[in-house]
Formats: sequence, C-alpha cells, structure tokens
Amino acid sequence: MFESLTDKLGAALRNLRGVGRLTEENMADALKEVRTALLAADVHFKVAREFIERVQAQCVGQEVLKSVTPGQQVIKIIHDELVKLLGEGENALSTARPLKILMVGLHGSGKTTSSAKLGKLLKKRGYRPLVAACDIYRPAAIDQLEILAKQEELGFYSDRNSRDVPAIGAAALAAAQAATADCIIFDTAGRLQIDAELIEEVKKLHARVQPDEVLLVADGALGQEAVNVAKAFHDALSLTGLILTKMDGDARGGAALSIKSIAQVPIKFIGTGEKTGDFDTFYPDRLASRILGMGDVVSLVEKAQETIDQKEAERMAEKMRKADFNLEDFLAQMQQVKKMGSMQSIMGMMPGMSGVQLPDDSDKQLARTEAIIHSMTKQERRKPEILNGSRRKRIADGAGVKIVEVNQLLKQFQQMQKMMRMMKGGGAKKLMRQMEAMKGKGGFPGM
Repeated sequence: MFESLTDKLGAALRNLRGVGRLTEENMADALKEVRTALLAADVHFKVAREFIERVQAQCVGQEVLKSVTPGQQVIKIIHDELVKLLGEGENALSTARPLKILMVGLHGSGKTTSSAKLGKLLKKRGYRPLVAACDIYRPAAIDQLEILAKQEELGFYSDRNSRDVPAIGAAALAAAQAATADCIIFDTAGRLQIDAELIEEVKKLHARVQPDEVLLVADGALGQEAVNVAKAFHDALSLTGLILTKMDGDARGGAALSIKSIAQVPIKFIGTGEKTGDFDTFYPDRLASRILGMGDVVSLVEKAQETIDQKEAERMAEKMRKADFNLEDFLAQMQQVKKMGSMQSIMGMMPGMSGVQLPDDSDKQLARTEAIIHSMTKQERRKPEILNGSRRKRIADGAGVKIVEVNQLLKQFQQMQKMMRMMKGGGAKKLMRQMEAMKGKGGFPGM
C-alpha cells in the first residue's frame, strides 16, 4: 500500500546528500517534496502541514553527525515523528476478563471476516473466544460468521429468529458464560453510509452488553473518508480503537497516517489479506520503518516463526550444507514460504527491498513451478537427471505448461546445485561469479 509514498520520500531525501549542516534553505525543498508526497498519499492536509512543521523544527540547526549523512539524520527524525503520528504505544487491548469487544463499521468494510480474524489471533494468545452474530440484515452474514468460526474452532452464537439485536447480544453473553469463553466478539450490522438507525442500534447494543473495547473496522482504501467515518462513530460510541482492513491493496495509505491524529483513536489491528491469518497487531514503529524503506525484520521473523516448522528448517539447512538438495526438498521449502504471504509482501519487510517491484505474476510463477514439480514422480524429484525428453513432455502436459518452462526450471535447479557444491567446497569467489551470471536472468524461481 505504501510503495508510492516510500519511493517519493526516498527521492525527496536524496537531495540532502553531501550537505554538512541542516539549514532552513537546504531543508525547504526537501520538506516541500515530503509534504507533496504525503498529500499525494491522501494524508489529511492538516496532518501533513503539522507533520512538516514538527520535522522542520527538529531539523533546522542540527549539526550532522560524522557517522551519518544528513539524509539519514532527517530519516531518523521523520521516522520518530511518523511513529508519534501513528500512535506510539497505544494499541494494547483491555485486560478485562471476560473481554467484550464490539465490532462496528460501514457495510463492506470487512467486519465479519475481521471478527473471525481477531478471534483467531486472540485464541493464539490464550483466550477462549466466542463470536456472536448480531448482523440480522445482511443476507448470509450469520452463515458466513458460523463457517469462519467453525473453520478456526471458535465458539459461536446466533439467533436466526430474533430481530432484537440488544437481546441477541445479552443472550450471547449468557452463552459465552455457559461455554466458559473469556472473550466475546460482537459482529454488528453495517450500512452503506452512516445513518441514525445504524448508530441508534449499536448504541442500544452497547448499553446492553457494556463492551470493554469498541473497535471500528474501516476500509484502508477509503482514504480521508475513513477519518470522517471514524470521527462520526467516535462521537456516538467513544471508540477505543480501529481495525484498518485491505492494507494489502493499492490504496495510497493516507487513512493510516491521518486517522489517529484527526479522530484521536488509535489503530490496534490491520488486515493484510483475505485469509484469516492475514491479520496483525498494529505496530506504529514497524509501519514507519516500512514507509521509509527500512523494512520490517521483526515482523518477518515473527511470521517465519509462526509458519515455518523449525525441525523442517533445520533438516533443510543440513541438506543444503551437504549439497544434497533435490526438487522434493525445494517443493517443501516453497510451500513453507508460501504460508508467510505473497512474495511482494515478504520483500516489503526486507530492509532496502521495499521499493523493489516483483513482476505482477511472480506468485503465479511460483504456482506454475509448484505444479511442474507436483507433476513429477517421487523418483524424478529426487533424481532430476533421469528426466529425458518424453518425461519432460509428460510433466509439462500434467502441469498445463509449455515444455520450455520445465526445461528452464531444471536448468536453474542445476545452477543452484552447482552453487551449493561451491559453498560446500568453500569456493566463495566462484560462487560470487556464478551469482553475477544468474543476475538479470530471473534467478531461480522462488529462491
């Protein structure tokens, strides 16, 4: 979501290279570019103006340290101000048990999915969640929540016959107590726009269940409109936090940078995809680092720890060390990496790689590679050298690809095996030359 902002900020700060002291004159052009980048990202004009004023006040007159460049020093100041703007240290949930969470928002913002995602996340933290279906208007809303709850093994309550939402909420509390659930998440109805009926209904439900958290689920693609929605709900219900959804899309990200400052409500969670696992606690410092192109190594490591089997990783590392790595091993490795998310999202967490744009079909290419290996027999995966012309044609037909793609995969795999043998033999210089040769040729798919 923030690729465009990252690129523009990077371009603006490159102009400060070679400057020995930060002054109003040499900062003016750079900060003007930063302001333009923020406005282009749909950040609220008032937020952008105040942000630039704070950065300028800290920058002007500072001596540039010998160990850093002026650009690096300004990036540090901008990073710290971004963290403050996004809501430093304000994303913790209430410690109440049972924890009652009321989910509100407009129609289509992703409340039902987010309710299940939040339930799954809290289950990992040791809670016993129950989700309550309080949306009696949207067709199949109750069915959707029930399916998701069953999929993630969450408690579930609904009353398909009642039209009394506050009564459904009260009954859900009783059901949660009977099931010894210590976290109840109320999924409420949305509308296409904020209206008096919607606000009145959630107010009554709020009064009946007395929630510890009132979380607004807002579409991150709404831009500045998300700020207005948050303010309206906050005035009516005293929100305790926000969940920004669809943060994996191509929206400009202005809502995330504006919403805390204008609506005075902290962002607590972000939805980063359609799967129930694509849901994270919001860390302002990590997002600030990603916006400035510094990557997010902490989140990358956490994601790897959650999805990659430690024993399998150690076994794979040992096979690579011994140069005993075959296509079956590569398939297993690729499937582990896929659990972490799209290749582009993983690249965005790596320092210095956030601006690197992979081809649009990079994930499809991985899927094709996976299909090719799946079309091989176990023996062929373990000994790819036996793959003659007829076998390759059979594999291509089975995977639904051209035979040239099978040949390309095998050729690149041979290059990879050669590199491993070099590592085993300590031929570092030869390895570097080999990697240079592979550069620009697409490398090994999914490497």
